Amino acid sequence: MAFEWFKRKNKNITTSTTEKKDVPKGLWHQTPTGKIIEYDELKANNYVSPEDGFHVRIGSNEYFSLLFDDEKYTELDAKVQSIDFLKFKDTKAYSDRLKEVKAKTKLNDSVRCAVGKVGGTEMVISCMDFAFIGGSLGSVMGEKIARAIDHAIQNRLPFMIISQSGGARMQEAAFSLMQMAKVQAKLAQLSCAGLPYISYLSDPTFGGITASFAMTADIIMAEPGALIGFAGPRVIRETIGKDLPEGFQTSEFLLEKGFVDFIVRRTEIKAVVSKTVNLLYENK
Repeated sequence: MAFEWFKRKNKNITTSTTEKKDVPKGLWHQTPTGKIIEYDELKANNYVSPEDGFHVRIGSNEYFSLLFDDEKYTELDAKVQSIDFLKFKDTKAYSDRLKEVKAKTKLNDSVRCAVGKVGGTEMVISCMDFAFIGGSLGSVMGEKIARAIDHAIQNRLPFMIISQSGGARMQEAAFSLMQMAKVQAKLAQLSCAGLPYISYLSDPTFGGITASFAMTADIIMAEPGALIGFAGPRVIRETIGKDLPEGFQTSEFLLEKGFVDFIVRRTEIKAVVSKTVNLLYENK
């Protein structure tokens, strides 16, 4: 019979170990609340669980597909890559770590920049990838964002950064920290040119990113439930010696305290970004 491989016991269907079949990896996704969703359904819903609203972490490729009209865009400075100019070593050489993560992620660094139309309006978007060394801020990220801002100024286009980062990249030491000032200087030029800058904070956004350009935009948006801050809650708790408020460092908490302008679900991101840009920007 077609269902001979099923065996019933106490009204539950069980299958012997030898008869069990592996589910292909990636076919299902389980959220932190325990909800299970088919991957194709998750993708169709912009990687948001329809049952509990959980926003699954995604990268630049997915964000660009969600935002740019017809998924068409031109990547800027795609071949710029990190190098181990300090010959840094911890548990392994930084150069080896870079080789491994490039092979694994098929990315050249922790940010990608692109230009294309969002809701009919052309704009420049820089999007971080947490999969590449925790989306850490290094010399290449700073340089690529700076060049993307230059492109926006030269072509009089709105600019947007999608942040997801653990902070500065320790393997690049002070060179990493210098990128905060570098990007801020370019954003000042963008502002002087009268062009809008939108910051979109996804999970997680921490460290030097939060301490600089992620929080200095004309409009600051955040994904629901995203963790945003400078240091982690454990470090803060141990430093001040007090328990932290419930929901501390979530986007909802920051909205209440005035650090975020509004929270935008990923299923609505394109429409909201397009509307915001059109309100702020006049194409000249």
